[in-house]
Amino acid sequence: MGNRKNKSRSQKRKFIGNRYTERTKPLDVPTVSKQKLKTTSVSFENIPSKDDKMSGNRIFDVEILHSVFSCLCCLSCLSVNLQLTEDSIFGLSSGMTLKCKKCMFVYAFQSTRKANKMNDINLQFVWGMRIIGKCHSSSKKLCASLNIPSLSKAAYRSCEKKLLNVATVVSKNAMIEAADEVRKLKNTSDVAEYGVPVDGAWQRRGHSSLNGCVAVLSIDTGKVVDLEVMSKWCRNCNTSKSSGKSKHVKKHQCSCNHQGSAGSMESVGAYRLFERSRETRKLEYVELYGDGYSKSHLTVKDIYIIDSTFIIDVPVKSNPMHGQCPLGSESWCAYQRAQSAGKVFYDKNAGLPKNIINKIKPTYLQLCDQNHLRKCLHGKTQNANEAFNGCPWNIVRKEIFVELQTFSLGSYIAVINFNKGYAAIDQTRIEDSKRHSLPSAKVKRKKFELLKEKVVNTEKHEGVTYKSGAF
Repeated sequence: MGNRKNKSRSQKRKFIGNRYTERTKPLDVPTVSKQKLKTTSVSFENIPSKDDKMSGNRIFDVEILHSVFSCLCCLSCLSVNLQLTEDSIFGLSSGMTLKCKKCMFVYAFQSTRKANKMNDINLQFVWGMRIIGKCHSSSKKLCASLNIPSLSKAAYRSCEKKLLNVATVVSKNAMIEAADEVRKLKNTSDVAEYGVPVDGAWQRRGHSSLNGCVAVLSIDTGKVVDLEVMSKWCRNCNTSKSSGKSKHVKKHQCSCNHQGSAGSMESVGAYRLFERSRETRKLEYVELYGDGYSKSHLTVKDIYIIDSTFIIDVPVKSNPMHGQCPLGSESWCAYQRAQSAGKVFYDKNAGLPKNIINKIKPTYLQLCDQNHLRKCLHGKTQNANEAFNGCPWNIVRKEIFVELQTFSLGSYIAVINFNKGYAAIDQTRIEDSKRHSLPSAKVKRKKFELLKEKVVNTEKHEGVTYKSGAF
């Protein structure tokens, strides 16, 4: 009996390619992250590979390190069994001494490098803790779990102060570079007129926060142009008030730079940013894109923006106004239809009462303001601000209160990472944004949304099965 082909199998073989077939490359999707980071000076090709000379920090067990040195010989008498002792501890750094038991050979060294009388490892440790949004108490827990020395609170604060000085300068330069990019787009080296989105962010929700910041970003590049960090709390002032010794307060540099409610931080911060824009950024923010939740526009409109308003009367029976109504016999206005037909128009409507007119007129004037209507022509949004608003709170957590020093450090770190990027993760960040922008990824997200709808429909069909105090 002859061989029979399996009818369930396809009669035609599919070509799946060979080694000579050119594979199709994935589309180069122009993501926002890639466009914003394309102007940074960091080149991912120049990052040193793992095969280069060893560098960086490592964690060693002291007993293992002691056993290694005990196997080495002395440089003077060539005897073995050198002794390693720890003389001092400076946070995560230690001062050690290598001694010979037979001769007078002594060699002292630090476990890490120093810069300006500060141990690099301590500064890097505090920077890393702030990058992940953790404070001194969390650093003590981490060091305890790793069985390594920890920084005291005073030393931790001292490192924060050192880092704040550096972060302030670096972030300021990054924002000046962002302003220079704006002037290049305007093709001018003088003061340029530019429209910017302005928005504020608070550490606590409900507009009852003691800390907040206001940022001005570029519509075109998406980078932070200027930042105002604000706080209404000072430890020294608060301590003196609670102890009832306000008359005997010691002279100090008050960290409180805002007086008033938390809700007024955005309008006050916007005024400060607009006021110094010419001197510090060589820009005039002639257009403001905001969410309309605060009085920022009313606060800054008189700095260098001339707000030209015009008066419009509201029509009443004694003063009919049809100058803006369409003309012709097909007009929706009865007065204009009567005029086109050569008839006399009799208005049977009594008109609006004066008290109603007085209520409507202010809103009507705002809606008819030419400057207000001109904002709609650009089609611009403040999405860049909304993207930056979440960055400071990844570094300074909302659930933990911090003072102005820590809050300023976190805000400036957020500006640096937002404008310049973070070299260690930027390449991964760009690749992830490309992957999320692919059509296949969008299809998966739509399928996931459909699954959510099924879950919601199931819950509706089942009714309430779990609710606090319902049963």
